[in-house]
Amino acid sequence: MWIVDNLVAALGGGRRSHGAKAVVTGAGSGIGRAFALELAARGGEVVCADIDKDRADETVRLIGRIHGRPAHAVFCDVSRRSDVESLAMHAELLFGGPPTLVINNAGVGIGGKPVGEIGFDDWQWALGINMWGVVHGSEIFVPQLRAAGRGGIINVASAAGFAAAPSMGPYNVSKAAVMSLSETMCAELSGSGIAVTVLCPTFVRTNVARDGRITAGSMRLAETLMRWTGFTPEQVARSTLDANDRGRLYVLPQLDAQLIWHLKRHFPALYTHALGIVNHLLPQDDPNSAAPAGASNEKTGV
Repeated sequence: MWIVDNLVAALGGGRRSHGAKAVVTGAGSGIGRAFALELAARGGEVVCADIDKDRADETVRLIGRIHGRPAHAVFCDVSRRSDVESLAMHAELLFGGPPTLVINNAGVGIGGKPVGEIGFDDWQWALGINMWGVVHGSEIFVPQLRAAGRGGIINVASAAGFAAAPSMGPYNVSKAAVMSLSETMCAELSGSGIAVTVLCPTFVRTNVARDGRITAGSMRLAETLMRWTGFTPEQVARSTLDANDRGRLYVLPQLDAQLIWHLKRHFPALYTHALGIVNHLLPQDDPNSAAPAGASNEKTGV
């Protein structure tokens, strides 16, 4: 994987993230805000979309205060196709033309219940945002990127998309779909001047777990693992933008994500068996428990 990625990067080149006209969903916090701030630092103009307009407004204020760059806050519920269509039209009007970079980042955390105890409401909620949000953003913005004749699209997935950890069914499924969609788009857009990158982190320190549906025990485990990895949203945003500039498809920013990738690819049956053993050894969470009020960290990528 890495040899092929590096070859494509060497042939592709480009600095798409510099001076970009960018749209970032979920830009009100976490990785999305880090993407928006880094793009502004690279001389870009950013449309900051979020379901929480107040958070998006705060990101815009930060961009103005720190970087003195133009930015725009827009309300958008990515699970609603009409909202994403409106976002695309609004962005084109603000930019005076199509965007050159789109980051489908908005997403939510969910975990702590095994399949059969999750409930269809939680499935629909998670897939509506994590999967359909990226489908909407891709289907609607790709024609604009083609019209621009160059640019990039970054989809935020997760190592959960290939790690398939127990008690994370909706999250795993949604992020696996984002990975598959990104791989498909990369092939379809080959030679078009549009680079596709999919971000697959493990744990990133952010402040939006309150938006998720994660049981208390799973939240405590996630917080412990986040302290071990130590990656900040800013580190992840910078490395992902650099990767898109180089035309790389996969971004696995942490060593644990890379280790899981290789174990799963080379020893799939053994990996899954070992995962099952570990799951039985871990303390089982009460599926009806909720994360404590005010918990401040989410799982990967929002």
